[in-house]
Parts: sequence; C-alpha cells; structure tokens
Amino acid sequence: MLFRDRREAGRLLGQLLAKRTWNRPIVLGLPRGGVPVAIEVADAIGADVDIVVSRKIGAPFNPELALGAVDVNGVAVIDNRALRVYGVTEEYLKQKIQAAATEARRRAAEYRGQRPMPSLAGRDVILVDDGIATGHTLLSAGRSLAGQGASLLCIAAPVCPADVVPRLENSVDLVLVLRQPSDFGSVGQFYMDFSQLTDADVRQMLEDAWASRQEPDT
Repeated sequence: MLFRDRREAGRLLGQLLAKRTWNRPIVLGLPRGGVPVAIEVADAIGADVDIVVSRKIGAPFNPELALGAVDVNGVAVIDNRALRVYGVTEEYLKQKIQAAATEARRRAAEYRGQRPMPSLAGRDVILVDDGIATGHTLLSAGRSLAGQGASLLCIAAPVCPADVVPRLENSVDLVLVLRQPSDFGSVGQFYMDFSQLTDADVRQMLEDAWASRQEPDT
C-alpha cells in the first residue's frame, strides 16, 4: 500500500486513532513532514495541534544515516552501537549535537513565532511524524517533553519498521502505526508524493490549523 501523500496518510492514521478514547488530546507534529500528518490526525480526533522539534544527527559519511537526535535544549538520544560501528569521534558528535540543537531552536522559532507552547499537564500527548526509520528523532522529541505532566505519551506514524516498534514501546505509553513492513528501506518509498516541504509551507499549514481552532490552554 502506498500513501498518496502526507495528508492521506494523516487521514488514515487519524481513522486508527479515532477508534480510541483520548483525554484532552494534543497532537504534536515533527516538522517538516510530520506537520501535515499531525493536522489530519488532530482533525480526526478533535484535538489541538502544535509542534515539537527534534533534529537528526547524521553519520559523517552519510547524513541520512541517523546516529541519534537532539531537541531544542541540546538533550540528545544517541545510538551508541552505531557510534562504535561507524567509528564516530567524540569531537564530531559534540559538534553535530550543538549544530542540531541550534537548528532545532531556529525551526521552533520560525514555525511558532511568539506563540507559547501549550500546556501538556493532564493531557494525552500524541507525537506524529510522516514515518519512522530509526525512531531517534521521535524518542528525542518525547524526552524533551518529560516533566511537563502529560497523562499519556503516544507515538503515531503511518509507517515504521517492524523491528523498531518494540524499542519505541519500551520508551512511551503507546505506539500506533498503520504499516510495519519487514522490507523497510526509507519512509519515502511508501509515498507516491513525498515532496520536500519548506519552512514557509509548514508555517502556513500551522497558521491555518491554529486559525480554525480555539486557542489552546497555555
């Protein structure tokens, strides 16, 4: 099954999530690609929508190969096995963590502007991306929300490798995925249209979504 685009994937994922009962849910999309998926999910379950930013740390020889991820505060989730396998130096990792945290903060400011992060206390929080490869980015995003009082933390995505799901389940309360292929190569292979989104695209999507909803709790 191929998803036509991120919007369709979000609608289908939203149908899955709508089968459950949620407590004051808020859906947090990971920019860029997770945002249109998150908006559709939020519409399906009557939730608020916002963003959480986490940036991948790529390997020296292949930036697309994730060694881990870092949040806006510089808190990193690192795959120590990958570091050993690929001989990554401490200096390289330190530089990449700093650069990724800086970019995460830039993106958060670019997309949210002066809009405050909504309160998560006592709410079901659903982290959404357009797909999961290693899970580092979502786990980093989840870790960045620790201590904010969420009643439940869920990770949801249209597609995730079957062998990654158990690791995610060990880190959050709930994982909901439409497809768990054993032949996973990349997220893009499951989309007919996997066009790159710009910062302007994401900002406009969020502004439109926020304008159609009441202001979230702050």
